[in-house]
Amino acid sequence: MRKPSPDVIQNSWSFLRDAMITPTGFREYDARWKYPDEINLPGMTALGLGLGTQIHRRGIKPEIAVGNDYRDYSLAIKQALILGLMQAGIKVKDIGPALSPMAYFSQFHLDVPAVAMVTASHNPNGWTGVKMGFDRPLTHGPDEMAELRDIVLNGEGEARDGGGYEFVEGVREAYLDNLAGDFKMSRKLRVVCATGNGTASAFAPELFERIGVEVVPSHNDLDYTFPNYNPNPEAMEMLHDMAQSVRESGADFALGFDGDGDRCGVVDDEGEEIFADKMGVIMARDLSKLYPNATFVADVKSTGLFASDPELQANGVTADYWKTGHSHMKRRVKEIGALAGFEKSGHYFLAEPVGRGYDCGMRVAVEICKLMDRNPDMSMSDLRRALPQTWSTPTMSPYCADTEKYEVLERLVAKLVAKHEAGEAIAGRPIKEVVTVNGARVILDNGSWGLVRASSNTPNLVVVCESSDSEAEMRAIFADIDAVIRTEPAVGDYDQTI
Repeated sequence: MRKPSPDVIQNSWSFLRDAMITPTGFREYDARWKYPDEINLPGMTALGLGLGTQIHRRGIKPEIAVGNDYRDYSLAIKQALILGLMQAGIKVKDIGPALSPMAYFSQFHLDVPAVAMVTASHNPNGWTGVKMGFDRPLTHGPDEMAELRDIVLNGEGEARDGGGYEFVEGVREAYLDNLAGDFKMSRKLRVVCATGNGTASAFAPELFERIGVEVVPSHNDLDYTFPNYNPNPEAMEMLHDMAQSVRESGADFALGFDGDGDRCGVVDDEGEEIFADKMGVIMARDLSKLYPNATFVADVKSTGLFASDPELQANGVTADYWKTGHSHMKRRVKEIGALAGFEKSGHYFLAEPVGRGYDCGMRVAVEICKLMDRNPDMSMSDLRRALPQTWSTPTMSPYCADTEKYEVLERLVAKLVAKHEAGEAIAGRPIKEVVTVNGARVILDNGSWGLVRASSNTPNLVVVCESSDSEAEMRAIFADIDAVIRTEPAVGDYDQTI
């Protein structure tokens, strides 16, 4: 295999022949590029050959389920990837257009060890990528991604005999059957179903109707131009649109899904956005009644309530804060036998006996409806107000180039640790500790905190702050954390702020 190059020029003879791959597309737990600026179709074939070679090197049965999201270029990219996998001697089971969790489901349904899902996830059009794994329900983490990157970029992909192709019918229907089961709502529920014209449009409305939920449609027509907004339930644009739909329709709440359906966003009956970490606490309260003494994993961007909420404590809950990222979280949930994991970005990892441990926005939607069914006298806003009050920022992402962000973060962590060691304050309060498992989570003496870390998927840092005291303290925490961030000239503007 010839080594891929990042320097192949678009609209050239070589662009249609030679593999072009930008190395920065190999991220901590998936692969993501701008297409065709950073990868071309021969590059995707090289990636498939590399993934197939990795499967053989690991001694894994050479079979893989492959799907693609609903973007106009995803099919061509999937076919290029499949070509490389077959070249590597892998038997490919093509499940067609899919959600990422449908692809993960297919590993169990088809009894296939490996998966490759062509998707840009919640990134806007112009991006592509692959989520992959070969140890269900896990996906590639940093070690597997580094190994794959080296195989591909060093031209170590090995062609083998034995490759094959099969298009498998019926996986979508089996996935929906598995999600719905025999559950039917016993209370009347009207839910805004927001899919942003993305892939979830082909799943969520039908799923809701099957479990007896009345659907209030919101951008449920499949349209890969995303004419209203990019489907991303962490973005305020989508959340605000969901809130408006709730207010106009009088719905009980809204559920929104990202471009590949592995995340879920919630807006309550009063039009209030419930960030996923707070929704996670609501779900953990409910699940811990059914499964006392459960362990829940939360990512470092999440609220401190998993550890401090009196109701969770009364139910014997153990909270474990871990690295942000769907691969890190899935792995941690499996390693410590947690009942569920909750990530502020909207990934929920529901393990046995509730789910299979992978992140599935559709599964979360069903479980939220079941939660409401178990609490027939409570509205979603009642459940929100029952939580201890905190004030938190949205997830904010100042620009920082992929080639610089990790070095910038290393210096920022050192500066924040130095502030703690020097006895300096944040927002006028003493720093209790700085947790550095994933960036720096600066925890104050009253449990309030601020976080800065590097995004694993985009050229950004990530900043989140939460106060257990007041909105004013939350803003003061952000101001002081941002003042440290601004000592780094490579950090640019925020995508949104408070």
